[in-house]
Amino acid sequence: MGFLCSLAFSIQFLLLFSSSLFTNCFTLNDSTTTHHHECHQHESNALLSFKQSFFISKYASYNPFSYPKTLSWNPSTDCCLWDGIECDELTGHVISIDLSSSQLHGSMDPNSTLFSLVHLQSLDLSDNHFNHSQIPARIGDLSQLRHLNVSHFGETTFSGEVPTQISHLSNLLSLDLRSYIVEPLDNLVINHLQLKVSTLKSLIQNSTRLEQLRLNFVTISSSLPHTLTNLTSLQKLSFRQCELYGEFPIGIFSLANLTSLNFARNQNLQGTLPESIGNLTNLAYMALGDNSFHGEIPQSLFRLENLEFLSLPYNLFEGQLALDMFLKLKMLNFLDLSENKLSLFTQNRTVNVTILPPIQRLELSWCNLNGEIPTWIMNLSTLNILNLQHNNLRGEIPSFLFLVENLTVLDLTDNMLEGQIKLDMLSKLQKLTNLGLGGGNKLSFLEGKSTTNVTFPPQIQSLDLGSCNLVHFPNFIQHLQELTDLFIPLNSIKTIPSWIWSKTTLQILEISNNLLIGEISPLICNLQSLIYLDLSANYLVGMIPSCLGSFSQSLQLLWLAENKLTGNIPQTYVKGNALRLIDFSSNKLSGQLPRALVNCRMLEFLDVRHNHFNDSFPFWLGSLPKLKVVSLRDNQFYGAIMCPLKYTFPQLRIIDLSQNGFSTKLTSEIILCFKSMIISNKRQLDFKDRIFSENMLIDIDLTSFSMSNKGVVMNYRGGQYLHHMVAIDLSSNKIYGEIPDIMGSLNSLVVLNLSNNMFTGSIPSSFGKLSNLEVLDLSLNSLSGNIPQQLTGLTFLDFFNVSFNNLSGPIPENGQLSTFDNNSFEGNKDLCGIQLLKKCEDPPKYPLQKPDGDQDSESGSFFELYWMVILIGYGGGLVAGLALGNAFAIDVFRLLQKIF
Repeated sequence: MGFLCSLAFSIQFLLLFSSSLFTNCFTLNDSTTTHHHECHQHESNALLSFKQSFFISKYASYNPFSYPKTLSWNPSTDCCLWDGIECDELTGHVISIDLSSSQLHGSMDPNSTLFSLVHLQSLDLSDNHFNHSQIPARIGDLSQLRHLNVSHFGETTFSGEVPTQISHLSNLLSLDLRSYIVEPLDNLVINHLQLKVSTLKSLIQNSTRLEQLRLNFVTISSSLPHTLTNLTSLQKLSFRQCELYGEFPIGIFSLANLTSLNFARNQNLQGTLPESIGNLTNLAYMALGDNSFHGEIPQSLFRLENLEFLSLPYNLFEGQLALDMFLKLKMLNFLDLSENKLSLFTQNRTVNVTILPPIQRLELSWCNLNGEIPTWIMNLSTLNILNLQHNNLRGEIPSFLFLVENLTVLDLTDNMLEGQIKLDMLSKLQKLTNLGLGGGNKLSFLEGKSTTNVTFPPQIQSLDLGSCNLVHFPNFIQHLQELTDLFIPLNSIKTIPSWIWSKTTLQILEISNNLLIGEISPLICNLQSLIYLDLSANYLVGMIPSCLGSFSQSLQLLWLAENKLTGNIPQTYVKGNALRLIDFSSNKLSGQLPRALVNCRMLEFLDVRHNHFNDSFPFWLGSLPKLKVVSLRDNQFYGAIMCPLKYTFPQLRIIDLSQNGFSTKLTSEIILCFKSMIISNKRQLDFKDRIFSENMLIDIDLTSFSMSNKGVVMNYRGGQYLHHMVAIDLSSNKIYGEIPDIMGSLNSLVVLNLSNNMFTGSIPSSFGKLSNLEVLDLSLNSLSGNIPQQLTGLTFLDFFNVSFNNLSGPIPENGQLSTFDNNSFEGNKDLCGIQLLKKCEDPPKYPLQKPDGDQDSESGSFFELYWMVILIGYGGGLVAGLALGNAFAIDVFRLLQKIF
């Protein structure tokens, strides 16, 4: 009984205590809440003033779920209750502002009242439109900031230099200045923000607690500070397309807390993947594509059990690697190894299908993948995108591939596959949007006797049926209502069906290398969504439809080369057009170049070689701000080469005026037109220049460079870049006078051809400064004097010709010139040296100089160095040692017979 009374008393006491405690806590909490939610008036006023400096526009934010948060900001209510505002529970000060995707449009005031909120710990202004205003220097006043996000989509961005004061934010845990660009437009991104490397170094030094640093599309133009490796708390590190170069700090691969690493598209960033990468056990995302990383992929990478995203394309990784190894990465859903020097192979072993990774996207183009298509692919039930183009895959396309029911993209172009493709097989892939079967395969496409019961995937958007032995357009294409990209080159098609002109969704139409006859239908101008049109290498006749210069504001790439087209080029090119490439080469076109081409402000490439144009030098092309390549070769252009002050070709990299009738003195003023060929450092030359978007399933090589030396044709093709080719060809004209010494300042030149003209005087010793020169042809002129000793320092020189001039003295015996045979020097009766089997009696001491200090050296001759530029990839460097053989001497002899 005593125990029960004692127990009852104890329970009663606990209930009373609990009740009292609850009441006190509730009272305290209510008092605290009431007090702390009373917004500080000056902070409320500061926020309202900030609000008033912007207006609301639904177009200011890209997020489809955006809404105007500031509409709830009412002076009659507590600011701590406003949308996007958070206050400190103890002090009531505003500590967090989240205005992400709030549809704000306007310029940021450098002295905005926002910066008076000195208690702020988090500020998110992402996805709004700030009219390219600068990030104010007063951002440094917010010394308590831990999280700062001013990332943006596309053009809705801050611009200019990131203020140095951002490095004063020593409490930062995360900094996000990224541009978000939806593929494929990121190839066209302009980096609006710039960050000095000194500011970056100060930020790293002061903000030692950083966990997230994201600077995508912020121009840094520097090597990476090695002090980054001191930020041991880093979890997310992102420097995509920042124009970084130099050696990648290997210590970054030792930052054990990393979950995300993105340094894609810096082109000149180089390094290797160390074995220590296997220690990044938390790594889920790694993107290093489009750089210059090299070496082998370490085996330790396959221990990264949390890795979900691995992107390493467009690098220099090498070595043999079993493709099956990537199946060990159990969380992997994205893998891209495209365009490296890897040799992938399959081990043809049984794969445990129950533990395959959930791969959704598999990109393995240009991977030297041999053998048959791996059978384990059929078990990747989550696979959406399979890209195996440009490999060495053999055999028939296995039937199991048409059972991977979630496939939306299947690209098998440019392999060595064979056999027949039946329409009903493809009809099983009902989610398919992109299909590539063309290129080097030996496939035959069969529609069957009846296609009425075949439901070909109606949502197909991109279709490549190149090299499929087609003699007409397959009928099923007519029923593809969503078709945007159609590639049907390298077939035997003679006519284009009329229904093609009603497919107004088409953005890409390639019917090159077929047997097309007749005229180009004017109905082509119904296709107003076209971005890319290629009808080259056919038998088309008649005139170019007059609407082609004005029918589409979207048309960027126009190929009509290698046909039999006649008449004038259309005279109308409307302002605001998007043309970036025009190739009318190898036709029978005549007349003048239309002056309306000056309206093509985006034009980068113009090729009209091998036609019958009769016109003066089109100096007005020099006003086009992006023009990189001009080829007027083999026409009837005449007169002087002029370069008025306002027409300076600011981006010119390649100009070919050869085989015309230009008659002019090559002056210093003309050379200054080519000042874009001057570089201040080697990195500037090596920086790969991406010039066209990749808005298509099939990779389209957009620039190639070929040189034809008396029948010896050499092609230099790559992937996507006009990499380092810089060239001037003025050969086979009537250009006279001395070669200006200032030409030696064009130090990015790779090819210089002045052959078959009337040049006199000496070879400028300044040519020794052309340190990147790989081809120099001065043949068949009237140059005199010695060959400058300075030319021996041209270590990249692969082709050199000074034959048939009036040169004298000894051929320099040391350096690169000693590697060339007599073909390079013959036809100079007073020239001597071991190459000519003519001993020099009294070799002079070098350097020989004229009294005025100029090198007395000349050389010249003829060897028609033909080269041309066709847009399909990037112009790479020349291969060392051009093998021209004995045909050279015979050709020169025949040429002299013809002349004399």
